[in-house]
Amino acid sequence: MRDRLSVFGIDIIKGSVRSRSRRPMYALVRLVGHEIVSETTVSMFRLFRLLTEETPDILAVDSLQEIATDQHELFFFLQGLPPQTKLVQVTGGEKKETLGKVAARFNISFDRFDPFAEARTTARVAALGAGAEVIAFENESEIVVSRHRSPGRGGWSQNRYVRKIHGAVKLKGREIEMQLSAAGLRYEKKETKAFGGCSRVVFRVFAVRSQVQVSTYRGADVQVRVSGKRLERIRFRPLSGKPRYLIVGIDPGTTTAIAVLDLDGNILHLESSRQMNMSGVIEVLYRIGKPLVIASDVQEMPYSVEKIRRAFSAVSYTPRQDTSVESKLALTAGHPYENVHERDALAAALIANLQYQNKFRNLVKRVPPGHDLDEVRARVIRGQALDQVLIDLNAVVPATPAEEAPAAPIQARHDERVRMLDGMVKRLRTYIAELQEEIKAKEYEIHRLQARLRNMNDRREEQIAKDGEVAKRDAIIQSLKKRLRKEERHSRTLAKRVERIRTFAELSVDGAALPVKVLDALTKEGLRRLMEDTGISEGEIVYVQRTSGWGRSVVRDLADLRIRALITPSIGESDPQILTTFREAGIPLLAGANTGVQVRGRQGLAPKDRFDATLRLWQEEQVQFLREKESSRIEHMFKEYKSERGKEVRKGGVDHG
Repeated sequence: MRDRLSVFGIDIIKGSVRSRSRRPMYALVRLVGHEIVSETTVSMFRLFRLLTEETPDILAVDSLQEIATDQHELFFFLQGLPPQTKLVQVTGGEKKETLGKVAARFNISFDRFDPFAEARTTARVAALGAGAEVIAFENESEIVVSRHRSPGRGGWSQNRYVRKIHGAVKLKGREIEMQLSAAGLRYEKKETKAFGGCSRVVFRVFAVRSQVQVSTYRGADVQVRVSGKRLERIRFRPLSGKPRYLIVGIDPGTTTAIAVLDLDGNILHLESSRQMNMSGVIEVLYRIGKPLVIASDVQEMPYSVEKIRRAFSAVSYTPRQDTSVESKLALTAGHPYENVHERDALAAALIANLQYQNKFRNLVKRVPPGHDLDEVRARVIRGQALDQVLIDLNAVVPATPAEEAPAAPIQARHDERVRMLDGMVKRLRTYIAELQEEIKAKEYEIHRLQARLRNMNDRREEQIAKDGEVAKRDAIIQSLKKRLRKEERHSRTLAKRVERIRTFAELSVDGAALPVKVLDALTKEGLRRLMEDTGISEGEIVYVQRTSGWGRSVVRDLADLRIRALITPSIGESDPQILTTFREAGIPLLAGANTGVQVRGRQGLAPKDRFDATLRLWQEEQVQFLREKESSRIEHMFKEYKSERGKEVRKGGVDHG
């Protein structure tokens, strides 16, 4: 086991991994502990050779784009690293920072145009715990033992040659199996039998690649390839699990607001809510980091804010007097906030940050490079002297002579405890592996049931859609059936009407009798029904069965149709005015007895000679009626003139006539 951390820091000098003509050349800095051992220029091939020979703890880069163009190449690069070596991106994981910001956190400055200076800085900040480890493989590895040469077609000694190769593969598989068993690792083995031994042996080991103490190997007859099981997506794990220190401003009340800054004054979080209680505030802050300073914008810190401060054992900060609204607006100008509560919380945090900025600037000048500035700032704010802080951070506990005397018993007890812990670790690993297998089985069952549920949902949605379409089509069919029945009834009605019209036309051809259309009642409704049934043309004869309910409007409609004559069973019996109205309209109104009309249903016949005689008689009477009407009109006009003339004579007193 190493006593000191070994770190390789690299940075590209020239070339690019994307170029085929100019392959990259790297500035490589070896750091052991806190001391730089060497600086050199290497190619990618030389870098892998050095990594395999020296197996450093960390290979530090400031960007993964310097070693791989895409995720596939990154998997290939990580597969070639020694199991003990971690690939660390010092600028962060999913959320990246610049190398300058990361170095400033440890009070380190460098020339960003010098590749060796960047590689040196990358190695130093990685040794101090900055950055995130790149995780590309699951907790499962695969070891494949196979032939390194093909048996070929061979000659006289072909069988002996094949037995030799296959026997070597089988022997190497047994050696690896013994190593895995000795390490207490859980695995599955699959052999491909062949003549004289095995042509291929595959081990599925339920452990990460770094725990499998088997190396990739290529011999004369046998080759061994060790690889981890790839993740679907690259993950990042912070190299240091220490939370960052925070300056927090809190505005309590019905709406609680919190503003979170880092020690450099950058806003990390700003939030307000009516539902946020004290436990909710503590949970949010715990998720972001470790509050170092809890600030309020009033002189006396509210009790709820004081309880939150005590929960984190943070330093309290309150202004000398309550902060005015004008000061809050000036402090928060240029910073985004949603409401006055967030403004007050942000103002409290910014005031506290300004209070400590001078002290932070002095610390940057006094703290040697290579120390975590946030940790130094936090201890100084809590009241420790800077010298004592630096001593504590650099302290190394020496071994005293009194402790060296009982070394053998302590070592023996230590070895015994190590063996016990090793056994416990092996059992726990076995138990964890079993749990992982159970989890995988459960996940497989969940995926299977989810797939089945999706299929059922798809079928159900398809059935619902089909049922909806069927219901829609059924409604359309029912509507069409109703429409069809209506059209059929209308067709039958029209057929009957056509038949009556044809019959009426046939009757009209015979000159001895005249066809007559039958009107059931002398009303507008009766006339409308007759028009819809057979229609009335100009010059046709109409027979009305009942004259009761007649009106002048229906007489005008008949006059507009210009019928030849209207025949009634009797004239003037029900209403004496009907004859006068028809004479004024010029419509012949004839008595059925005089015309000899015969009615059957909606049609009838009238002898032509009798009808013509009756019509001539009515026409003679009509001429007499018109004469009498004209003489009556003239007589009425004369009487009116005489009356008006008498009025004028009486008015003037003189008759000039």
